Amino acid sequence: MLLVCFLGANALAAPAPKVYVVPVEEMIDPGLASFIERSIGEAEEEQADLILLEIDTPGGMVDSAMEIRKSIDRTKTPVVALVKGGAISAGAYITLACPKIAMVPGSTIGDAEPQLSTGEKVDEKILSFWAAEMGAAAEKYGRDRTIAMAMVDRDIEIPGVIEKGKLLTLTYRQAQEHGFADYIVQDREELLKALEMDGAEIIIGKQSTAETLTRFATNPYIASLLLMIGIAGIVIELFTVGFGIAGLIGIISLTLYFGGHLMAGFSGWEAILLFLLGIILLAVEAFFPGFGLPGIGGIISIAASIIIAAPNWETGIISLVLALAGTIVLVLISFKVLTRRKIWDKLVLGTKYNTEAGYVPQKEDLSIYVGKRGEAVTLLRPAGTVLLEDGTKLDVVTDGAFIQKGAQVEVVRAEGVSLVVREVKQE
Repeated sequence: MLLVCFLGANALAAPAPKVYVVPVEEMIDPGLASFIERSIGEAEEEQADLILLEIDTPGGMVDSAMEIRKSIDRTKTPVVALVKGGAISAGAYITLACPKIAMVPGSTIGDAEPQLSTGEKVDEKILSFWAAEMGAAAEKYGRDRTIAMAMVDRDIEIPGVIEKGKLLTLTYRQAQEHGFADYIVQDREELLKALEMDGAEIIIGKQSTAETLTRFATNPYIASLLLMIGIAGIVIELFTVGFGIAGLIGIISLTLYFGGHLMAGFSGWEAILLFLLGIILLAVEAFFPGFGLPGIGGIISIAASIIIAAPNWETGIISLVLALAGTIVLVLISFKVLTRRKIWDKLVLGTKYNTEAGYVPQKEDLSIYVGKRGEAVTLLRPAGTVLLEDGTKLDVVTDGAFIQKGAQVEVVRAEGVSLVVREVKQE
């Protein structure tokens, strides 16, 4: 009889509740939005009793934060936010999207003023939209709309809370006082106990390799670095003698950049194809010199592909400018320490190339050549070499125009160590 009662009691005992923990850490970006959406889906498949977002973030991208809120709104599983450090900027928005909020001592929430990727303030239209979004997220669960909007708009003044001209950030105690924190707890265990879910089975969500890669490659600082290394690696490989290491590193960096932005959904394959077209056009310009159209087209194609792949055109332009500046530095350093290919000597008409062709660097008074005529023995783009009628070879430049090989030219002036020539039109 006792055995029957014991078995019956165990049979009737309820199973331990399941809690799916989702870390919301570092920058808020498309990779994090994808991770949270997948984690909420897995929590529903596991029939979890609670989804716990453990938040410690300085903020990030507004678009990604709004996607995370949509994921939270769609689920039927109860969601609770546990602020373990800072729920700042877009992190505050995600926190307010949760029906219940818990905060640990020392944590904060607020400071959600939107900014451009350049650090500049957004216009009034965007500021008003984001303040309304914050207010609506707070109001949905009975929190003070005006306090939430004061986290965004400096012009909002709340007597006894925040003065005009400052952004509102609440400490954990202030958040509790104003209804923005339902629980003050030391850790996850204390929160689960307060929710009467102590002893629950804990499932912790983990990012996939693709999500980790996406978050890494789409970080604005990392993206600029990948572009710089990628472009510099390709250029160094084209114009220096080596074993392909620079080119391999460049290809890997560019693959990470475009692959990460592709997986993040910022762009499609058109950005990658446009970049490859740009590389091909630059190679044509380098090895088959012409009027410069392939080179100009290549530069435009590469620049356009980088901007298209970025989350927005401002971020794309900033990444491009930083990458080009770094590329110039790396390429100049490589030319100092590595052996250049002959094709580079032909393009820039370096001393070694001209010496092999019988040219002797000009050290005398160059004004003696003014008025003399000759023939362009290389393409002047705008620098090149001419052969004077008396058999003298000179290193010259044009006024900026391209002059074809074989054209008749005249030395019009001497500027420092350079001779300037102009094409002589045939009568």
